[in-house]
Amino acid sequence: MPSLIRDIIPNMKQNVVDTAGPDPVDARLGTRLAELRAERGWSLGELAERSGISRSTLSRAERAEISPTASLLNRLCGVYGRTMSQLLSEVEPEPAQLVRAAEQQMWRDSASGFVRRSVSPPHPGLRGELVEGRLTAGADIAYDRPPVPGLEQHIWVLEGALDVTAQDVEHHLGTGDCLRLRVWGPTRFRCAGPEDVRYVLAVVLP
Repeated sequence: MPSLIRDIIPNMKQNVVDTAGPDPVDARLGTRLAELRAERGWSLGELAERSGISRSTLSRAERAEISPTASLLNRLCGVYGRTMSQLLSEVEPEPAQLVRAAEQQMWRDSASGFVRRSVSPPHPGLRGELVEGRLTAGADIAYDRPPVPGLEQHIWVLEGALDVTAQDVEHHLGTGDCLRLRVWGPTRFRCAGPEDVRYVLAVVLP
């Protein structure tokens, strides 16, 4: 579900770390990404080959010199066998059982017009999770692979219209429609109407 990934106060839009230092979440995420690579004994070059991401970009992400894009993070999740929510939960101090609406993590992709809210309380052992997605009119996001092959997704449109393409088949969803998928390859989400679209994404690990 590309661009700025950030645990935000809404309205933070910078693409790179400012002079005040890296964002705390970006710093924790970079450290965790470096740990995952080290646990596998991979060099930056090996990870670049496995992920299709350049060594320089991987290095900058691990050092929190950039905020990883949604596309980049999705590729790394695929390499490390995690969903995005699982990876992000690993950089939280203590997973909670209850997360109030005002405390739910949000990530804004300012380039594509995508906002992602993690509704489910985070935990690295989650097999199912709920995510709220918002796409501005005309927004178009493509993923070249799922983070976990065979991932089950239920996409329920709350407001607006959404086009979802999977396995070369395009599905047009209106308000109230729900699509169930097993994701094995590329997917694409596009806001099809003149207004923004808001939807619930239920994700279940195989």
